[in-house]
Amino acid sequence: LAKTPEPKGLINSTAWGPFLQSERLPKPDKGKMRFHKIANVNKALDFICSKGVKLVSIGAEEIVDGNVKMTLGMIWTIILRFAIQDISVEETSAKEGLLLWCQRKTAPYRNVNVQNFHISWKDGLALCALIHRHRPDLIDYSKLRKDDPIGNLNTAFEVAEKYLDIPKMLDAEDIVNTPKPDEKAIMTYVSCFYHAFAGAEQAETAANRICKVLAVNQENEKLMEEYEKLASELLEWIRRTIPWLENRVAEQTMRAMQQKLEDFRDYRRVHKPPRVQEKCQLEINFNTLQTKLRLSNRPAFMPSEGKMVSDIANAWKGLEQVEKGYEEWLLTEIRRLERLDHLAEKFKQKCAMHEAWTGGKEDLLSQKDYESASLMEIRALMRKHEAFESDLAAHQDRVEQIAAIAQELNELDYHDAATVNARCQGICDQWDNLGTLTQKRRDALERVEKLWETIDQLYLEFAKRAAPFNNWMDGAMEDLQDMFIVHSIEEIQSLITAHDQFKATLPEADKERMATIGIHNEILKIAQTYGIKLSGINPYTNLSQQDINNKWDTVKHLVPLRDQMLQEEVARQQANERLRRQFAAQANIIGPWIQTKMEEISHVSVDIAGSLEEQMNSLKQYEQNIINYKSNIDKLEGDHQLSQESLIFDNKHTNYSMEHVRVGWEQLLTTIARTINEVENQILTRDAKGISQEQLNEFRASFNHFDRKRNGMMDPDDFRACLISMGYDLGEVEFARIMTLVDPNNTGVVTFQAFIDFMTRETAETDTAEQVMASFKILASDKNYITVDELRRELPPEQAEYCISRMTRYVGADAPPGALDYISFSSALYGESDL
Repeated sequence: LAKTPEPKGLINSTAWGPFLQSERLPKPDKGKMRFHKIANVNKALDFICSKGVKLVSIGAEEIVDGNVKMTLGMIWTIILRFAIQDISVEETSAKEGLLLWCQRKTAPYRNVNVQNFHISWKDGLALCALIHRHRPDLIDYSKLRKDDPIGNLNTAFEVAEKYLDIPKMLDAEDIVNTPKPDEKAIMTYVSCFYHAFAGAEQAETAANRICKVLAVNQENEKLMEEYEKLASELLEWIRRTIPWLENRVAEQTMRAMQQKLEDFRDYRRVHKPPRVQEKCQLEINFNTLQTKLRLSNRPAFMPSEGKMVSDIANAWKGLEQVEKGYEEWLLTEIRRLERLDHLAEKFKQKCAMHEAWTGGKEDLLSQKDYESASLMEIRALMRKHEAFESDLAAHQDRVEQIAAIAQELNELDYHDAATVNARCQGICDQWDNLGTLTQKRRDALERVEKLWETIDQLYLEFAKRAAPFNNWMDGAMEDLQDMFIVHSIEEIQSLITAHDQFKATLPEADKERMATIGIHNEILKIAQTYGIKLSGINPYTNLSQQDINNKWDTVKHLVPLRDQMLQEEVARQQANERLRRQFAAQANIIGPWIQTKMEEISHVSVDIAGSLEEQMNSLKQYEQNIINYKSNIDKLEGDHQLSQESLIFDNKHTNYSMEHVRVGWEQLLTTIARTINEVENQILTRDAKGISQEQLNEFRASFNHFDRKRNGMMDPDDFRACLISMGYDLGEVEFARIMTLVDPNNTGVVTFQAFIDFMTRETAETDTAEQVMASFKILASDKNYITVDELRRELPPEQAEYCISRMTRYVGADAPPGALDYISFSSALYGESDL
């Protein structure tokens, strides 16, 4: 071998000489004959083969005879075995691994683009970049020029030989002046750099592990801060909203209360829905964070006091309870104000009619005209007074109605009750006074009754018949003009029936009118027959024939107006009924649809098949179908608003109120979002733990088989059976320990997520505090402490500053000032969070 011509520029013996020097060869034969040489070469070849070098078609004869091609092939095989074969980066082959290592190390350098082991190295910059990357003190890379390849190559060769103990195996001129430099030679030379810097590679691997762990902690802390912020904002919104909903101070007018109702509708349509989404997102973020902490072997996240998911759920429940009570209070107040307005208007109308009737009555009763009247006039005054008493008795009903309305207004807390009471008291006092005056006048008239002789019977009969008929017409006009309030077809139909009954009495009333007018005509006829000169005034009543006819005409005029008013109300109630039926038709579809979807979702996480990504796509499509259904909810909200604006507060055609639909819809959106989040967490678990899709499918199949109730949960007995079916040998103590892992809150059931978490913990590995300590120990060159300079040199800036800000000072006599304790820091990474 020593006499074999060495190919120029390929390699010298130092590339593989150390290997030959490391172990003893068998003693060579001392003879110099051809067969002695062949025997010695065979001993060398056998030794090389014993070290795992495969020599194909290479025999001792070719080498002894000086076959250059065969000899060079053997030398390259030896180099490939001992200098290159063990190189591997990310489980690639030796050549690919070495090339990948070079690319990564030279990536940040300008004018360097390593793609192969020939042309990429011609300008020498790649070799200089490799040296500068690991030993920046040996080369000033900024002063190198791409147009000086020979200078760059010689600089690299000289520095490598002097400082790195890498012999100069190549010739700069041969590389530059060759269109394609020898690939094997370049690869061999570059492999020496890989072996020279292997220690730095180990430190980089340790740094990468630390960066990965720190990144997990930083991301988790960010998620914790986001949860705390979102939880605080949501709780603050609930805290501000509840007092508004608890304010039950009623307004005094219908308009003001309807504005309150409109404000409440805006709150339900505009202000609350985003908060519902925030609450759902908060729960999803919390579950995702806990999953990430569990997957990274970190302790569970414990929010600040009062900001647990359960605290938010309780606050939200309190909000909805107050919200429901507030809406019921609003509707009750609106009904009360509606009733009050109706009663107040009715009170004013009856008071006005009564006051119009009583006007001047006290003066009339206080007159003493009987003192100077004739006998006939006295008798006339007596009859007139009797007619007045009859009229007075007829008006007793109206006074009682006025007092009853006033009492009801007081009971309903009418805002202007003082005015009502004052007016009612005035009417009652006046009524009592009228009764007293009436009795006094009767007593006076009776005292002089013995002075009266005759009375015009016809006048008296007219007065007696005209007074009640006139009172009947007054009552009829009052009834025909009386306001009413109804809430259903049945109620308005009852009024129409009463009105029809009233109209049926009109022919009989007309007969009574004609009979009364006939009396008056009889008086005229008698006066004309007997030449009686009439004064033109009935002494017993102020009513005249014309008065009766005029009131009768008024009654006949009011009848069709009342018909029209009732028919308009019929139309309004029919419209309300259509609104009820329209709302009910939609609600009876939407309500069962929501219930059906809720039932489907409760089974979907168990029944759905395929990969997690396919499940996710299916659930997303399911969610989109639900979201697309939102227009039906909005249309129902519109019909509900129309119903409330029409003061419709009941609906016998459906059992689903708008509140039922709203709550069901919000629960449906929350449930599908939670289901999607469960699949997302399963994907996180699979990816973080390296669990294959087949394993997850096997876990799901086992869970579904023992989920007897098909509700996404197993009871402890079914869970034990499931574990036994999967090969676990369970005693009572071991099973109790496993139950504390899968059911830490002692709910008595095992969810699918808890089952997956347990199975992934059983089948996958996670990083530990000990692994992180070992990585830091590498960066610290086996010291029990690490310096700020070492952290900044070995880690990216963000991760380095993160460690510096959180590591405590190392306590020990062997450490320089400012040394940091990486051991306690590594333990803290897997301890309780500060948040």
